[in-house]
Amino acid sequence: MSPTMMLAAENLSLFGRDPWWLVIVKAIFCFAFLMVTVLFSIVWERKVVAWMQRRIGPNRHGPWGMLQSLADGIKLMLKEDLVVRRADKFVYVLAPIVGAVPAFMAIAVIPFGPAGDEISIFGTRTTMQLTDLPIAMLYVLACASVGIYGIVLAGWSSGSTYPLLGGLRSCAQMISYEIAMGAAFASVFLYSGSMSTSAIVDAQKDRWFIVLLPVSFIIYIVTMVGETNRAPFDMPESEGDLVGGFNTEYSSIKFAMFMLAEYVNMVTVSAVSTTLFLGGWRAPWPISTFWEGANHGWWPILWFVVKVQLLLFFFIWLRGTLPRVRYDQLMKLGWKVLIPVSVVWLMLVATVRALQNRHYDFTSILLYVAGAVIAILLISFVADMFRGRGEKAEEAAEQAAGPPEFDPMAGGFPVPPLPGQTLPSVPRRNPRRRRELIATGVSNTESDGKEESGV
Repeated sequence: MSPTMMLAAENLSLFGRDPWWLVIVKAIFCFAFLMVTVLFSIVWERKVVAWMQRRIGPNRHGPWGMLQSLADGIKLMLKEDLVVRRADKFVYVLAPIVGAVPAFMAIAVIPFGPAGDEISIFGTRTTMQLTDLPIAMLYVLACASVGIYGIVLAGWSSGSTYPLLGGLRSCAQMISYEIAMGAAFASVFLYSGSMSTSAIVDAQKDRWFIVLLPVSFIIYIVTMVGETNRAPFDMPESEGDLVGGFNTEYSSIKFAMFMLAEYVNMVTVSAVSTTLFLGGWRAPWPISTFWEGANHGWWPILWFVVKVQLLLFFFIWLRGTLPRVRYDQLMKLGWKVLIPVSVVWLMLVATVRALQNRHYDFTSILLYVAGAVIAILLISFVADMFRGRGEKAEEAAEQAAGPPEFDPMAGGFPVPPLPGQTLPSVPRRNPRRRRELIATGVSNTESDGKEESGV
């Protein structure tokens, strides 16, 4: 069946039939799930990073320090709320709300369980999902894009230089990484034939998309770290060069809302990654083979939460392992690596799907794809050989010409020499005693004696 026919046959009639009180219960559950996961993730991050750095993590508030994030939230809310005098007050107050609200909205279309009436809540059979749409993934992308506006508006409205730079960095980062993210999504749409989240999970019944689309999964993992402004891509709030970035001028509850939005976005992108590539709420392979009830009842919530927590651990592991990249490296990775690779991979996936729709044998498709990949590799190898020869010739010419001239006052201020450059020789002044003898007119008796003795 072609993707168009699958979209036409999509049945979402199970959604939108819940009574109003059940919709409120589901919405409260989604909100509570995000808040509890955020509180746990903050403590877990601090403990894991402390374990990696061989130091003591939070261990004061609650058993094993598990209430540390709750204590931090209360402390932030009770702090003095300052408003910068030069700020645009309306936008300054609105920016944290714009950043936090879309982060909560995206979870509405994430399935926690099967689309059928699997569970009963107060005697009413319902699905384990708040709602679903034929274009649910476009809704998720829209929520992610709107959340960036909160950071940009916060940087602009603060009336300060460093927050503005942080906001501009976030805007450029979002543009650079959302293109590759959209291409990774498109590969999933081609294979599942739908943009509905519940239909995408149903399409992974036999095989998860991480196996069928490994390149799309890797691209999305990198882009989701860039989208959430997490280390090593935390350029918008790098304290080393921007003091604190876009949130420098914020305090109290407004600052807490930015931190809340960051962690909620982490949970959201992890849930989206689980839905698109890790089978969603489905049990892992060994369990699903011998236990038929693993994907029914309330059990799917357990598998979904475990997968989300593993991806959150990946965020924490990156922060405790990798240093912050330079901004030019961040842009180079987005524009010169991720976008070209994602576009080429999308074309390859579309070609394979077109051949499958024409009922070509899988072995023939594999041979065609392997032949195209080998041809591209050979062309790139030959191009690298000729480019390497040209670079070697240029290096030999530079070595024969000698070290380049170095101007220590280039641009009007002193600069250090680059590798291969040497400082020009500086004429030395005569010793102070010799200058004093010449200035007073007294002869240098020591040198005169040496001249008379013929030394």
